[in-house]
Amino acid sequence: MYNDNPTLESLAKTIDESKQGSVYDRGHPESAEEGDRRRFYIESYGCQMNFSDSEIVASILHEVGYVPTREMEAADLILINTCSIREKAEETVRKRLQVFDRVKQQRPGTLVGVLGCMAERLKGKLLEEEKLVDLVVGPDAYRDLPKLVHTAQDGEEAINVFLSREETYADISPLRLDSNGVTAFISIMRGCDNMCSFCVVPFTRGRERSRNAFSIAAEAADLYQRGYREVTLLGQNVDSYKWEHPDTGELVSFAKLLEMVAQVHPDLRVRFSTSHPKDITDEVLYTMAAYENICKYIHLPVQSGNSRILERMNRTYDREWYMDKVRRIYEIMPDCAISSDIIAGFCSETEEEHRDTLRMVEWANYSMSYMFYYSERPGTLAARKYEDDVPLEVKKRRLQEIIRLQNQVSYRHNQKDIGKTFKVLIEGDSKRSDQAFRGRNSQNKMIVFPKAGGLKPGMYVQVRVTDATSATLMGQLTT
Repeated sequence: MYNDNPTLESLAKTIDESKQGSVYDRGHPESAEEGDRRRFYIESYGCQMNFSDSEIVASILHEVGYVPTREMEAADLILINTCSIREKAEETVRKRLQVFDRVKQQRPGTLVGVLGCMAERLKGKLLEEEKLVDLVVGPDAYRDLPKLVHTAQDGEEAINVFLSREETYADISPLRLDSNGVTAFISIMRGCDNMCSFCVVPFTRGRERSRNAFSIAAEAADLYQRGYREVTLLGQNVDSYKWEHPDTGELVSFAKLLEMVAQVHPDLRVRFSTSHPKDITDEVLYTMAAYENICKYIHLPVQSGNSRILERMNRTYDREWYMDKVRRIYEIMPDCAISSDIIAGFCSETEEEHRDTLRMVEWANYSMSYMFYYSERPGTLAARKYEDDVPLEVKKRRLQEIIRLQNQVSYRHNQKDIGKTFKVLIEGDSKRSDQAFRGRNSQNKMIVFPKAGGLKPGMYVQVRVTDATSATLMGQLTT
């Protein structure tokens, strides 16, 4: 088993000695011990990778004397980790920058920085034209952040958006910001080689590169030792993970990596996101089926249910191929839940092609989906080759039809769970009542149930489902 490997043990020890953890848990930033240290405030938007990256940024800043604060007005450095996947996300960031600018006016000397994908996409424009930020740092340049802060303090242009072919931040122990102490993300790779015509990610995060497999397993082991009971392995396309051992030449696939992390401890749950349909293999599916602690849930974005639109999106599969993959998942793991990403109103999409997507939602029986209407992103293949010719009102109407259907499918999906008993990991209090806990089952469904004496977050319990909405299961503890 991999958790007996001396290399893994030494890596885990290295991580433990670096005191990986939430700096919020090490004392309030304004405590006597840390009162004179400079403070940073960070907001994150977009995908889980951005939230994971913010924890890497926090670690880098902490090493040079910064501590986090939840109070923006108390910060010496205000950072926003951005997303460029949709226009609305960028609009949100611009509005936040206006708020940050008002804070700067009230607190002279405060610096504002833009991190992540929007920083990479807009580069110098944020510094030169908008005058709202002091530093711009791309996803592969976070190690340079302390130097860029000094540069900005000197009144000079502070920008680094260089895209690397090697950077994985494998040696940096993320500081868990706002963690519940139960679940955590582990970044296993960076970048993307899939040139989907609608997507800006390959241009903002660069080419794929996979992180050292033993460092990933060691991070998972350290998290378990500190009380965490679930890790989510993150990548733009986790199924294309591939790492070669520099000494032995052994190739570690995603299936093998899943096994390594699952073997850390049977009580450590393992999830992953996101899968590209073209890359998920039977080996991955059989590995999931073999380990109880690998969650039976796959996020498998379809984007469109129509083959012509899929070709235009450069998704490299057609409708029938995707359906065969879904059938294979259910064949190997009948209890697996599948979710999806869906784009309404892509370039030239017809009403009949839209109905193909609706039929796919119904057929695939998605437990849930992330659904959006198409937003053209500058620099993408679609922006260069295709006319964004579906009227906005049509996009919005089609999106509402997809949402309405998915809610119905999710409701039926959840209704079938009534009467079943699931192993649930307690994550914390219910959002609606401190008299109830919430936690997820293996299929990634949130279950709410009344509290009982002696239980606390991080424990596993058996819960029998008694009721369900389209989004949540309700239940009772079983003995």
